[in-house]
Amino acid sequence: MAAPLTDQEKRKQISIRGIVGVENVAELKKGFNRHLHFTLVKDRNVATPRDYYFALAHTVRDHLVGRWIRTQQFYYETDPKRVYYLSLEFYMGRTLQNTMINLGLQNACDEAIYQLGLDMEDLEEMEEDAGLGNGGLGRLAACFLDSMATLGLAAYGYGIRYEYGIFNQKIKNGWQVEEADDWLRHGNPWEKARPEYMLPVHFYGRVEESKEGAKWVDTQVVLAMPYDTPIPGYMNNTVNTMRLWSARAPNDFNLMDFNVGDYIQAVLDRNLAENISRVLYPNDNFFEGKELRLKQEYFVVAATLQDIIRRFKNSKKGFSGPVSFDSFPEKVAIQLNDTHPAMAIPELMRVFVDIEKLDWDTAWAITKRTFAYTNHTVLPEALERWPIGLLETLLPRHLQIIYRINQGHLDEISALFPEDMDRIRRMSLIEEDGGKRVNMAHLCIVGSHAVNGVAEIHSNIIKTDVFRDFSELEPEKFQNKTNGITPRRWLLLCNPGLAELIAEAIGEEYVKDLSQLQKLNELVDDDTFIRDVSKVKQDNKEKFSQYLEKEYMVEINPSSMFDVHVKRIHEYKRQLLNCLHIVTMYNRIRKNPKAPFVPRTVIIGGKAAPGYHMAKMIIKLITAVGEVVNKDPVVGSKLKVIYLENYRVSLAEKVIPATDLSEQISTAGTEASGTGNMKFMLNGALTIGTMDGANVEMAEEAGEENMFIFGMRVEDVAEMDVQGYDAMTYYQKIPELKQAIDQINSGFFCPKQPELFKDVTNMLFNHDRFKVFADYEDYITCQEKVNELYQITVEPDTDHPAEKNPREWTKMVIKNIAASGKFSSDRTITDYATEVWGVEPTDLKIPPPNEPREALDETARALREK
Repeated sequence: MAAPLTDQEKRKQISIRGIVGVENVAELKKGFNRHLHFTLVKDRNVATPRDYYFALAHTVRDHLVGRWIRTQQFYYETDPKRVYYLSLEFYMGRTLQNTMINLGLQNACDEAIYQLGLDMEDLEEMEEDAGLGNGGLGRLAACFLDSMATLGLAAYGYGIRYEYGIFNQKIKNGWQVEEADDWLRHGNPWEKARPEYMLPVHFYGRVEESKEGAKWVDTQVVLAMPYDTPIPGYMNNTVNTMRLWSARAPNDFNLMDFNVGDYIQAVLDRNLAENISRVLYPNDNFFEGKELRLKQEYFVVAATLQDIIRRFKNSKKGFSGPVSFDSFPEKVAIQLNDTHPAMAIPELMRVFVDIEKLDWDTAWAITKRTFAYTNHTVLPEALERWPIGLLETLLPRHLQIIYRINQGHLDEISALFPEDMDRIRRMSLIEEDGGKRVNMAHLCIVGSHAVNGVAEIHSNIIKTDVFRDFSELEPEKFQNKTNGITPRRWLLLCNPGLAELIAEAIGEEYVKDLSQLQKLNELVDDDTFIRDVSKVKQDNKEKFSQYLEKEYMVEINPSSMFDVHVKRIHEYKRQLLNCLHIVTMYNRIRKNPKAPFVPRTVIIGGKAAPGYHMAKMIIKLITAVGEVVNKDPVVGSKLKVIYLENYRVSLAEKVIPATDLSEQISTAGTEASGTGNMKFMLNGALTIGTMDGANVEMAEEAGEENMFIFGMRVEDVAEMDVQGYDAMTYYQKIPELKQAIDQINSGFFCPKQPELFKDVTNMLFNHDRFKVFADYEDYITCQEKVNELYQITVEPDTDHPAEKNPREWTKMVIKNIAASGKFSSDRTITDYATEVWGVEPTDLKIPPPNEPREALDETARALREK
């Protein structure tokens, strides 16, 4: 049993959320009242809860600003290599609580707000999510920014400040309805507009050839206005910058064309330019080849590269003569988050060749050494291929550059494989079949010095299958960087009870070094620790049950197993397989109501792309099944189905800590990595999943026996592709599957429209790329193993649970938490830093703003000597 804590240890333990000093609290209260008065122009008689949130946000922001300026001064002094993370999505969620935690202000702020007679949780709920992403890719970018700041890297996130983020999802009558996410309507206290750094971005026009080289002329100009958001590291005084661009029309935009005097229309037409940053495309793992989307992609890279080059030139101040770009790759690393910012490659070439007058070969060598590319998917419909005609109209000079890059690339391949025309065709950047298109993934591979997948299994699929020709040519270019999540948001912020419990057991260093969680293995048999972990989970479930009952008017049994499946709705993620399990459980209860049954609350949530018919049908089916199950008196509290509306970052922070069972059930070989799976593992949920994405590495870390692994492996799926998948054989062979499908098909779950789900069953029988039926039987068997371990059954003839014995379940939970250290984004970023970007993480603390300037110079000197 763990020894009782000394007073000193108890005091130390709360520093995970910051020390409460009397003067600290007084200062925060003073700041709060000052902002309420001077910034918001309100007093306590008329202030609304939103005013209170803004007053607190500005107070906390005050503590960021000095550190933010200091950090930028420090980078100016030390001139480190800078890392630029280019992403069309940054799914940040809320900022207030994360900032308080990273600055060590959480406890002091809690106390100050309490003394002011307000409720901290109510204020936090006022904040809008910054939903500038669809799912995994955008949330990964946000976790990476947190880790880069925590590891002391001079790093910048660059993206678009969408006026409307990912749509708000309403479920009306079981159908998804989209509403615009007007997240900026009340203002955003975390951003700072920087109109002084506004930059021009060019579109359309034509290319003129002259003695000096090519010139891109007669273009239409759109201005890119930067908005900066501070990104604080954890307790190290580093505050990095995320710079998001907003489109603005120049003052003369379209006015020249209206010499007929239609001034009003000309001003109204400014919207055409400003539409570029209006809305995030709500597609996950799907390529939509729209002109506006290509404009967004070029807009962000053109503005960003001007900024990067300006900063590079500024660091060369004091040198006489023209700036040499030879050292550019020693000072600049650019990471392309998927192919969305791929136009950065031809754009940097254009700047080097047309503007800075470098010769082609020098420019190309520098460009390749500067860029690295992360691939996020192997689904063919997700790979970007832009039509030549569109590029020719919108970016004529870039198309010429892409052709020239391709020519050099194909010359190299022809020299190596002179007879292999098929290989040359496969590896070209230009695809000829079905209309000429530029394959953006090929452009990224050719224009980068490093290419990585985001989990071991995914990186292997890239090398041996999707980009096999390229990896045979340059095997050293291909790497793996398994994704990670930031433990600050995904443990400290969302699960304080568990975070404190772990800190009591092993100290608080794990927050910056998650591998230390391995120490928890020593407590796997400690009765007190087992009881405490179980209690934290139960408390989280009670709290989430209250939330669900309030939002959904469904009575929740908090001692039931919380079985959770939250992610974008997509056929490959197989929410349908989960739905079939719900129907199977329902049928078993109906068949034998008196049999012992492990009660479950099945929670499914996620958004479907607005144009994705099948995904929307899947939502409708789940809600229809839920309606029948939840109202059936025979079922009682044994089984409940909740469709979580509007799943987003702030809702993930509520549901993940309350989850018992995490569903990660994609068809093997389709999920690149997943990061939700890691969040659940860290928060004490057990995983039921296929050997896909990062699940494979989770099983390696925790032991396969500590997860519920089922279903086909990648090689089984490949074999089935060769032999052919016949859904009908499974349907005829497995009675429970047949019953479930017949019910869905006959309108049992939708008696008023019996034909409603014909599209779904038709797809499952005739063109199910993701082979739901093939894994059904193994999935159901695996779910029975889950029940055995959970060991809480409902006594026959009653709805009351028998005595719960969570010991074995909780022991497995502890083993999973102890094994989750690898999945910190700090580890992922350390791997990128040392193996791709050529920079070293540092635990050096920048002196806080209240220390004199000399302290900053001292730290800079120490870093240089290192």
